[in-house]
Amino acid sequence: MFPARRRRTEKPGDYRVSAMARHSTETPDVPPPLRLGICLWNQALEWSDVQETARAVEALGYDHLWIWDHLLSIYGESDQPVFEAWSTLAGLAASTERLQLGPLVTANTFRSPALLAKIVTTVDHISEGRVILGIGGGWFEHEHRAHAIDFGSGAGERLDRLEEAVGLIRALLAGEEVSSDGPCYPVRGLRHTPLPVRGSVPVLVGGRGKNKTLRTVARHADIWNAYGTPAELVEHDDVLRDHCTAVGRDHREIERSVQAKVVVRDSRAAAEEAFGRMLARNKTVWTGGGRGAEPDMTNRAVFPDPDSAIWLGGPAELAELIEGYRAVGFGTVIAEIPAPYDRETIERLAGEVAPLVDAERWGAR
Repeated sequence: MFPARRRRTEKPGDYRVSAMARHSTETPDVPPPLRLGICLWNQALEWSDVQETARAVEALGYDHLWIWDHLLSIYGESDQPVFEAWSTLAGLAASTERLQLGPLVTANTFRSPALLAKIVTTVDHISEGRVILGIGGGWFEHEHRAHAIDFGSGAGERLDRLEEAVGLIRALLAGEEVSSDGPCYPVRGLRHTPLPVRGSVPVLVGGRGKNKTLRTVARHADIWNAYGTPAELVEHDDVLRDHCTAVGRDHREIERSVQAKVVVRDSRAAAEEAFGRMLARNKTVWTGGGRGAEPDMTNRAVFPDPDSAIWLGGPAELAELIEGYRAVGFGTVIAEIPAPYDRETIERLAGEVAPLVDAERWGAR
């Protein structure tokens, strides 16, 4: 078993966990600074649109850019164009200068963790130290079966693999010589060079499973990313704090992040209409509302996400929504954008919504 994450001494230029966790419940009257990211849907896409949008996102002052790690399209028909995520991130690393870059999230099941650590370091060097490793257990069975990738016996097993994998990856990225008996990933006397540019790569763990995922967050993550209502996230955050106490870690070291599908227009009605058109181009149907508290992937023709992960409206409405998440300590927002990429939302989220939420950080841009 690899040791839990411990506080590190920061060096000039190191990635710094934002103030969100430090200000969460101890001082709820002081909201965390707003950090914004864009996640580009990795389906029904073209490289030219990916590259041009990445450059626009950077010019608008966003903090980070993400892309899915899937091998088949996850919404609508599964035969739509999809790029391999880490190859795409390598291209984006060479096409941008400032943005932090990562997968939201990479499927641990797709690659051995030792190989993934080497890939992460390579892309980190291409980007000159801007990579974030977003990682999760993997969930889309069809793409695993189609590509002859072991899907495991169930979600519990995949999350056990994730726990072991993240510990192994962190040790390799830190330059340690790693020997482990597994049980999933046995290695002997393995050490990687070169190390990441800044001496480490921040790790984001995605998901909100109370027993296993949040335990992995507590042990190893710099950032926890999830979805849900503010009330749901508070419930899960309490569980995370308990896990942190159990492993002897200060929960305030962990940045809290929330993701959602976002469309900004002049009104809710206009945003809903635009969202419906976007989903139609991705061969799925918007029925005008979400489908429960968890994604429902049983009917691929109908968009499956819950209402809490679909943010549609005008600038003031979305600013109020984001403020609700900041109030409970989730100051990082990652907006998912379907392809072809919605430049209006990308521009207005940074230019109109963000200044209403955090004028100190976004008002002067």
